[in-house]
Amino acid sequence: MTISIDRRMAMIGAAGAAGLVLAPKVSLAEDMMKPALPMAKARGFKLGELDVITLLAGSAPRDNPHEIFGINVSDDVFAEVSAKNFIGTDMAQFYFTPTLVRSGGAIILFDTGLNAEGITAALAQAGHKPEDVTHVVITHMHGDHIGGLMKDGAPTFANAAYLTGQVEYDAWSKTDNAGFAKNVKPLAEKMTFLKDGDTVAPGITAMAAFGHTPGHMTFMLDSMGKQLLLMADLANHYVWSLAYPDWEVKYDMDKAMAVQTRRKVLDMLATDRIPLIGYHMPFPAAGFVETRDQGFHFVPVSYQLIG
Repeated sequence: MTISIDRRMAMIGAAGAAGLVLAPKVSLAEDMMKPALPMAKARGFKLGELDVITLLAGSAPRDNPHEIFGINVSDDVFAEVSAKNFIGTDMAQFYFTPTLVRSGGAIILFDTGLNAEGITAALAQAGHKPEDVTHVVITHMHGDHIGGLMKDGAPTFANAAYLTGQVEYDAWSKTDNAGFAKNVKPLAEKMTFLKDGDTVAPGITAMAAFGHTPGHMTFMLDSMGKQLLLMADLANHYVWSLAYPDWEVKYDMDKAMAVQTRRKVLDMLATDRIPLIGYHMPFPAAGFVETRDQGFHFVPVSYQLIG
């Protein structure tokens, strides 16, 4: 199977990033109306020889979700789809779920939540301290993914190496975004930069999935013939984004590319029956995708990934 988006999309993404001016305020973290709740939890899964642990580093409500999701559809359509799926239109509950992967002696953290306090509490639920983390991988530079990198001006993960996409880093380094300057730039000398298809560790491959941000990356885990995709923010809601991939999302910086990428990757997951972990999916954030009508359907994990 092919785990990268096609070369033409990658070239478009890179070209777009080169000339893109990024607004300082573009992410859910920076647009949140209410504070995140301290809801630290951890849930472990087994994928071959890999231990995979989802970490709930915070959760927060957001009013008027139609201002975020399906911004290209009418109020009536949004309300009809929501009612069909037993969810209201007045509020959405967001989840912020980094993932920890234990591979051999490596302890690899994918994204860091809104702040150091949240990710530290979630790591404790998994039996780890920040200093245990050997590698931190950042899927993209939105504030709810980089917010836990630093605490009081010092790295939260003092012993870690850092990895992120080259296209993503280059795009944001051209901006005056305060979160990037505070949390990412101080770690630049410790950064390794990834391109599509690069290996993070044995069995963990970077997969370009541009659109949400200029260099947004997902990561395919592969161990003993089993696969799982860490899809980051490819789809940010199990109904209003995943089930209806053509619905535009406020925080997708290139909305047309995000739709194209979403459809391509979700189709791959459904066709090949590969489980996923989604950063904003309802905790424990893991599940499967099946095709339904003109879109997809999220099937939450039950006991399929128990070791």
